[in-house]
Amino acid sequence: TNKPQNKTLNPYFSLSLSLSSSHLLQAFNSPPATFFHPSPILSLSGSLAEDLAISYLQLFVLPVALAASEAPNSNNQIFATMTLLEQILKASSVPKTNDEPLNYPFTLSSESIIPNLKPFSENPFSPLQPLTGFQISQSDSDLIESNSEFFKKLKRKVKSPHSLTSSSFIKMLNSFLHIIGEKKFGGLDGLGENKDEEGEGYTCKLVEKCGSFIGRDVMGLVIEGCLVLGNWEILKTLIVNKFIVDHGLRSELLYNLVSKGRCDLVSLCLRYFTDLESSDLGRILKCFLSPSKDGCLNMAIVKDEWESDANAAIDKLSNNKKLSGKKLALAKDAALLLMTAYDQFTPSELCLHFMLSPSNVDEVVFSSAVSKLNTDEMLSFVRYLGKWLRKYERFPQVGPCPKAAAKLGLNMCQWVPRLEDVVKSLGLVVDEHFSSLALHSDFHEDLKAVEGVVSSLASEGRLCCSVASLIEILKPEIGGV
Repeated sequence: TNKPQNKTLNPYFSLSLSLSSSHLLQAFNSPPATFFHPSPILSLSGSLAEDLAISYLQLFVLPVALAASEAPNSNNQIFATMTLLEQILKASSVPKTNDEPLNYPFTLSSESIIPNLKPFSENPFSPLQPLTGFQISQSDSDLIESNSEFFKKLKRKVKSPHSLTSSSFIKMLNSFLHIIGEKKFGGLDGLGENKDEEGEGYTCKLVEKCGSFIGRDVMGLVIEGCLVLGNWEILKTLIVNKFIVDHGLRSELLYNLVSKGRCDLVSLCLRYFTDLESSDLGRILKCFLSPSKDGCLNMAIVKDEWESDANAAIDKLSNNKKLSGKKLALAKDAALLLMTAYDQFTPSELCLHFMLSPSNVDEVVFSSAVSKLNTDEMLSFVRYLGKWLRKYERFPQVGPCPKAAAKLGLNMCQWVPRLEDVVKSLGLVVDEHFSSLALHSDFHEDLKAVEGVVSSLASEGRLCCSVASLIEILKPEIGGV
């Protein structure tokens, strides 16, 4: 209704639309030979395909349909657009398999693709045109072939793990990473001189250099090999460098790490993974609140990390002659913050610090994870939150020190939960488990203690607000004097 009359099309509309379509298809891991006949879409999860299809419909299909309705041959143009949309939705219903290598396992280099894309026709008034000139660079083609060959070779080995040893796995992975280094960078800047080295430390250096070009299909097999053979340092390197980007691989990895009691690597995932699902967070919460025997042993690694940073902060204050005024003040704040976060907390509770502090954990997702806790786990979590509230009541001067990580190298400062994080988490527990908290007598004593601390903090907060308001009122008068 109320369609504008005499509407003219932007001459650049067709080209920009075609380029946008090219980007969309690249996101689906499928290079567009033409816009009308896209290649089959591969390895696309259902929810992602549906979301992208809806976005595509809103951003591209509707504007094109409006423009095409005023142009000749509009039926063909709309049909071509809807054909792509149908392929996107069709791909969402195809289950993902890891039996065959992907055709395009990693992000292609756009430098040799985008400049060569040209519209099929020079007619500036055509609202929708196919593109020509799409061609993958030779280096990317070689890497795709290498990924495919290594996938098939490693797949055979992983299927029969009795024939795969840690040394043979490392040797295979090193050889594959050398090929990536040679084809993508023309060398490995000295790393290639140690081709016969079989140590895990050398492999970690190669992964840091070339890990971003490991295909998603190969990445799944590498993770599986590390889990089976216990090559934890390689796995740690993949996590820290954020090379594990597929959500399915992340969830599967977290499930296996929890099953094996590797709480140290689970806490590492919390620091470097984003957009975790509620099932993953719930699994992690249960892992920390009711750890297995192996989990308790590996939590000592996390405890050592906190203790190391706390001691480092104390050492920096002891050698305060090397620090300037601002850095010295920052070191004092960081030392107090780390002391508060470390003292009187158990190894299990030190792992929970990472659960509360990340800003990338959505509140709704975290609330869903909290709802899956049983009575004992919920009681442990409430006591942990109460311990934090008492800490902030005792040390009201403690506050976040995000700059300490970059300026002083005290990385744990960025993972200390703030008071608002603790209060928000307590509120979620009360919302999700109100009836259990009210009916179970085991909670009453802990909740009364928490209520007293919260009341004390609230009254102190009201007093601070009153003082702040008084300062704002007096400022103009002081300025006038």
